[in-house]
Amino acid sequence: MIRLYDTQAREKREFVPADPKRITMYVCGPTVYGRAHIGNARPAVVFDTLARLLRHSYGEDSLVYARNITDVDDKIIAAAAEEGVDPAVITGRFEAAYLDDMRALGVRDPDLAPHATQEIGPMIAMIAGLVERGHAYAAEGHVLFDVSSDPDYGALSKRDREAMLAGARVEVAPYKRSPGDFVLWKPSEPHVIGWDSPWGRGRPGWHIECSAMIRAHLGETIDIHGGGLDLIFPHHENEAAQSRCAHRGQPLARYWVHNGFVDFGSEKMSKSLGNVVTPRELLDAGHKGEVLRLALLSAHYRSPLPWTDKLVEQSKAQLDGLYRRVGDAAAGKLDGGVSEALADDLNTPLAISRLSLIDDPATLKASGALLGLFGTSAEQWFRGDGDSALDARIAERTAAKRARDFAAADRIRDELKGEGIVLEDGPGGTTWRRA
Repeated sequence: MIRLYDTQAREKREFVPADPKRITMYVCGPTVYGRAHIGNARPAVVFDTLARLLRHSYGEDSLVYARNITDVDDKIIAAAAEEGVDPAVITGRFEAAYLDDMRALGVRDPDLAPHATQEIGPMIAMIAGLVERGHAYAAEGHVLFDVSSDPDYGALSKRDREAMLAGARVEVAPYKRSPGDFVLWKPSEPHVIGWDSPWGRGRPGWHIECSAMIRAHLGETIDIHGGGLDLIFPHHENEAAQSRCAHRGQPLARYWVHNGFVDFGSEKMSKSLGNVVTPRELLDAGHKGEVLRLALLSAHYRSPLPWTDKLVEQSKAQLDGLYRRVGDAAAGKLDGGVSEALADDLNTPLAISRLSLIDDPATLKASGALLGLFGTSAEQWFRGDGDSALDARIAERTAAKRARDFAAADRIRDELKGEGIVLEDGPGGTTWRRA
């Protein structure tokens, strides 16, 4: 039995999918105008782990997992204008970078990756339906959702309307009936990307994208909707409202799951604050993607995760120890303690701690794989990616040992140690790993 903390219910609930043979999960993906930072990687890793658990529990073909790409946005338009290129150049570049970085962290590609620019028709259709039912109105080339038309608005974030308006960045605009009404469609200037619509040439608001893509690809009501804690309000609240009103009261999601922030100890990591570190920077500095993945899973997904050099070092040491124990064993039977921990609201810290209690290498391999670990062989893990110059120095040391020139052999070992390379002698020869 899997239990998940449902944000709307504010409690852990037993997960019972509407159809165990077709579980539907949608996670808000990146807006591709720049490199993802390590905080952006947390939901990708968390929901990849949840996807692995669902497929283990219900069957490999049981889950349809969608993660969208927002490829039309004011920040994208601004970045394209600054470079003097088409927005597609910006979005293509940074979508490829995002996928490369997430794959390096062991994140599997989702089953579906709908792009906003390819889903304009479903968005226009959903907006038109909301206007027809009296939940949205056109004004000066805009279409806005009428928050007052939805009596359940605020059910997800548990805020009353006054508190939501006070805590939100509300655009003051004369065409709004109420300050809390939000944009579904907005006009585009002639030189800005846009599409024809019943309300004039324009582009969609952010919130309508996800609702329309969910309906088009997964259905009116999905099992799980996921994303970061910062999306609860206004993004997910607005998604829930417009979908509920478009579908005559049917909920958008049966479970809402949100991960906590990654921070530098006090502030949430964000591009606007400038306090970010990217997976690419960490990978280029020599940290393995699997180390970063373990670091991201080291705290419970709903808790804050302070990102420090010490955390990365501890994760590296922990994985070194696990790889020594697993060796090159083939995956065997899954450990019950690990699967039980993950089934209890994705308790990854407990699951990771239980890996250390597993004696059988085959069981350890299978159990770690459920967390997305052991993606390479132990030999490759400790040897690294290979380096001809390094291999030559190891060969030189081996020759020195054969010639009983132990002083030269020790000198080479010490030199390499000073460069962060640890040599390990064994029956099969000498291997190396980064300290």
